[in-house]
Amino acid sequence: MEAQIKLGRVFGIMIGLHYSWLIIAVLISLSLAAYFGGQHPDWASSTIWSLAIATSVLFFAAILVHELSHALVAIRNGMPVRSITLFALGGVANIEKEAPSAKIEFWMAIVGPITSAAIGGIFLLAAYLLGWTPMSEAETPLMTMAVWLGYINVALAVFNMIPGFPMDGGRVLRAVIWWITGNGSKATRIASITGQVFAFVFILVGIIRFFGGAGIGGLWIAFIGWFLLNAAKASYLQDEVNEGLKGVTVRDLMSPECAVVDGNENLHSIVHERMLRTGLRCFVVSENGTPSGLITPHEVKAVEERKWPFTLAADAMKPIGELFVVSPDAPVREALEILGRNNVNQLP
Repeated sequence: MEAQIKLGRVFGIMIGLHYSWLIIAVLISLSLAAYFGGQHPDWASSTIWSLAIATSVLFFAAILVHELSHALVAIRNGMPVRSITLFALGGVANIEKEAPSAKIEFWMAIVGPITSAAIGGIFLLAAYLLGWTPMSEAETPLMTMAVWLGYINVALAVFNMIPGFPMDGGRVLRAVIWWITGNGSKATRIASITGQVFAFVFILVGIIRFFGGAGIGGLWIAFIGWFLLNAAKASYLQDEVNEGLKGVTVRDLMSPECAVVDGNENLHSIVHERMLRTGLRCFVVSENGTPSGLITPHEVKAVEERKWPFTLAADAMKPIGELFVVSPDAPVREALEILGRNNVNQLP
């Protein structure tokens, strides 16, 4: 889940928005405007819309804090966090490694719901200090906003504790099974299957509610179920791959030969005489018999096509000192982590 809109860094973690977030942000603002307008028809439209937009912003800020709590626990335990992305269904922290133990997995998972519950409690306390009680209706705009944010964050904490992997509750379940059995792979498979069961329930309930007259609300529940189903299946398959790659090294899978081009060859020749004719996508660039870099379609695309005949491989290549590399004796799973973390396709 990569961000298309970058907002900046918090604690060194890149914060961004997926395009789908824009859709849900508009929908939530519209929904809140309709809700606040229905509860307080005497309020001015400017007040209602200002309150709806401010509440929506604070809601997504709370989701960001939820994800940051996961990320900070991960960083504290030596797991790098590349970014946090807000999207249509909430937020996701891109943690580059799996938890090394059941204990770390447990705390990394449960800290999110705890954070959401704490945020909800803070907002409800603020509403209480403004004069609201659970038996009364919120009267002022600030009180109304605080009550809504309080309840929604508590609800978010409860929802996240549903034991469906890869939701927080599913990860807590995985950690508990891992601790009991001592087998992280087995725990992942059980939690993933449980997650798929809950996903099917969401889809079924959503469809029933849609045909029962719930409209878009039913479809939304079904969509969440579909998303969880795909995520749970992906987690299961990833675990299968990890199990299959145990004991496999880079040397077992690497290609020991790589085509070489001279640094003085131009890009037009490389594309038409080498890439298109052979189907190869990766070439070592040699200068005076010494490897000096790597050239792939990615580097070629960075140069305008009309300049290809006049651009040498040595000028367009990625220098050897900037390449990500791996030892032939390293586990192949380590190589896959490097490829994914750095978004590269070749790993010398």
